[in-house]
Amino acid sequence: MPQTSMTDAALDARVAGLREDFAPRLLAWQRREGRHDLPWQNTRDPYRVWLSEIMLQQTQVTTVLGYYRRFLERFPDVAALAAAPNDEVMAAWAGLGYYSRARNLHKCAQAVVEHHGGAFPRSAAELAELPGIGRSTAAAISSFCFGERVAILDGNVKRVLGRLLAFDGDLASAAQEKRLWRLAEQLLPASPEDMPAYTQGMMDLGASHCATRSPQCLLCPVSGLCAGLAEGEPTRYPIKTKKLKRGSRENWWLWIEHEGRVWLEQRPAEGVWGGLWTLPLFDDEAALHAQSAALGVAAPETLPQVKHVLTHFDWLLHPRRALLPREARPVGEGVWVPRERLPEYALPAPLRKLLD
Repeated sequence: MPQTSMTDAALDARVAGLREDFAPRLLAWQRREGRHDLPWQNTRDPYRVWLSEIMLQQTQVTTVLGYYRRFLERFPDVAALAAAPNDEVMAAWAGLGYYSRARNLHKCAQAVVEHHGGAFPRSAAELAELPGIGRSTAAAISSFCFGERVAILDGNVKRVLGRLLAFDGDLASAAQEKRLWRLAEQLLPASPEDMPAYTQGMMDLGASHCATRSPQCLLCPVSGLCAGLAEGEPTRYPIKTKKLKRGSRENWWLWIEHEGRVWLEQRPAEGVWGGLWTLPLFDDEAALHAQSAALGVAAPETLPQVKHVLTHFDWLLHPRRALLPREARPVGEGVWVPRERLPEYALPAPLRKLLD
């Protein structure tokens, strides 16, 4: 792994030269041009901020908007979420993906109620001890809700700071990421009252002008301070050499139906689609045909294949549909679900689309 060429002293000097101008410029821009109308903004309610931060992890704002509204309607506060059955929480989350977030969300709500009397801790350090809340998410909550002077470092902010400082440390290394955390903390505004706007400004800048591939440097409020732009190649930063190795997976789905009821099985709590309900899944078509034959269906209907793209692999699913001539119980643990009750179950997005 390539080593950084800039010393800590050189980076500290670069940050020192930015302290007077960076935060004021960012704050002025955010208040003038940043995002102000998202439903989780303009609130100091840590429950709403926390929920939005978890939903927005690796998910676009446009996707989150509808889920956020519906989730709050069903679980208006942390006590309601903590008291809800896990299946109900997973059903409300179904379609957002990265389902470990939903499991940790439920665990976190229960921990807040059980160990903190239903009130979220006020410091980032304490928040980070709760299930599913990492350092950056904890900092965002404490900054927005309690004005704590702590830095966030999500993907957008890494890009902004990487370019601003021409930070040439490889962020695939935990040690280099730690160095960037330290520099981010040095750039914070002096007043706690400015922290919500500053934190939002860092997010907004990374989501707008400081885009990954085509940054709009001419419109950027801090372009005159950006070392990456001064070098002439801002897209070189941030540096991260570790590449994700994608794989592939192939399975067969057996859609079993009898008199308007569909047979569903629940996935294990851990792993892909953990805790969700799905059709019986087979490693090969022969095993699927053996099961359908045992249920009295010699030739299940072939449906168009489904390609589901996940972070680490592409999943090719081959659905087959079997309408049972008589009621029979498939092998394995599962339940018969009337079609009109399917919306009550946490189904993976591609399966819900298939069944619809």
